[in-house]
Amino acid sequence: MDLAIETDAITKFYRSLWHRREVRAVDGVSVAVRRGATFGLLGPNGAGKTTFVKMLLSIVRPTSGSARLFGRDARLKESRRDVGYLPENHRFPAYMTGAAMLDFYAALSGMDPRSRKRRAGELLDLVRLGAWGDVRLKKYSKGMLQRLGLAQALMHSPSLLVLDEPTDGVDPVGRIHIREILRSLEEKGVTVFLNSHLLAEVELFCREVAILHRGQVALCGQVKDLTAGAGYRLTAEDVPERLLNVLRDKAAVFALRDGLAEFRFPTREEVNEAVDLLRAERCSIESLSRSVSTLEEVFVRTVSGQ
Repeated sequence: MDLAIETDAITKFYRSLWHRREVRAVDGVSVAVRRGATFGLLGPNGAGKTTFVKMLLSIVRPTSGSARLFGRDARLKESRRDVGYLPENHRFPAYMTGAAMLDFYAALSGMDPRSRKRRAGELLDLVRLGAWGDVRLKKYSKGMLQRLGLAQALMHSPSLLVLDEPTDGVDPVGRIHIREILRSLEEKGVTVFLNSHLLAEVELFCREVAILHRGQVALCGQVKDLTAGAGYRLTAEDVPERLLNVLRDKAAVFALRDGLAEFRFPTREEVNEAVDLLRAERCSIESLSRSVSTLEEVFVRTVSGQ
């Protein structure tokens, strides 16, 4: 398998000099992210997500274990040449203009002056800041700075994009636009590694996720598989009391709200039997669907130990 990111039992612990105790921020995490994948890293506050990302980029050195980027040791400078990074709570010099800031960071990545100027113009237009290129950053809103940060990460056309809370402070329309940009990058084969608390955003964009809890991988897999539910959800109205009692005994879950009865049945045969009984009583069936979970529900169940 052609991997963009691979970690092997990577661990980072800190020792408290005052209390003489060990804090394991990341504890034996092994993940593999395929080249061209859209991968989301989730977890509650303090789960170790940011520490894990910093070890990938060699900002923090692991206590043990290893990380590789495109097959190269992540500690080597060469492994990061194809990586674009947008950190959380980034700070750009407020006296710079948007265009000057992009030029500065592109120079740090080794781009030549002519390529930097052309690329900066393209990306400012891409993130809808074309009219703001000559404006100082102190006049930018938080959402505008976030979009400019994405442009900064894309300046040298990376093969791997590591984004830490990329839509923080961005309005709903801007989030949709950023998602469209990232989707176009996915189509070009760029690997997108997303660290975010916005589970709805991750569910809409990422195809694979890992959930960190207390420094360890609690769950990992394809989003469509993790959110797939078992059974069927049936809602109906005007159900007589006698039939409610019958179906309540058969259903795995039952609820009654404002005259609308909701049942959940584990098998197709059971839900078909329920439909036949409702039809026989001339009840109105509101909906019938497969049971599914949202990524948020999966996340809560995972970190709460359910």
